[in-house]
Amino acid sequence: MRVISGTARGLKLQSPKGLSTRPTTDRVKESMFNIISFRVRESRVLDVFAGSGALGIEALSRGADSCTFVDSSRESIEIINENLKKARLGDRAEVISSKVESALSRLSGGKFDMIFMDPPYCKGFIEPVLSSIVENSVLDAGGIVVVEHDSSDKTPQSVKGLVKSDERTYGGTTISFYEMED
Repeated sequence: MRVISGTARGLKLQSPKGLSTRPTTDRVKESMFNIISFRVRESRVLDVFAGSGALGIEALSRGADSCTFVDSSRESIEIINENLKKARLGDRAEVISSKVESALSRLSGGKFDMIFMDPPYCKGFIEPVLSSIVENSVLDAGGIVVVEHDSSDKTPQSVKGLVKSDERTYGGTTISFYEMED
């Protein structure tokens, strides 16, 4: 797993060991960032269920102003911090060790332009977390939520005004894009 583009291009990232996390493949990450590339520069990013921090680090490398990383695993938090240090992007990052729902509550009103969400597959996190994003006013007007999930996960068409605007499948992984209804 590596940073694909930007200031940290080519940097190999560490990822947590074991089966509890599944890093986003380079192919999926590259496709995802090709779709959202025009939104990344100067954006404020939130990376929940961050794992290795690869998605947020990719955004920072491509010119995002800042990224807040959230994960509840101590090992993941240590790896995110190590990866940020190796990429020399720590000055534009905040790392929060917390369950996602608690972090979203604390970040209430902290408007983000882009939210990456890569929850454990097939565990029922998607709809409740999308709902919490809306309830806590975490997404800025015109912002986007990018959800990586197993292709067998059923995702809602809309949640409290967040509407699925696009969806792409890459083998067993699907990326769903959500934006606030006009």
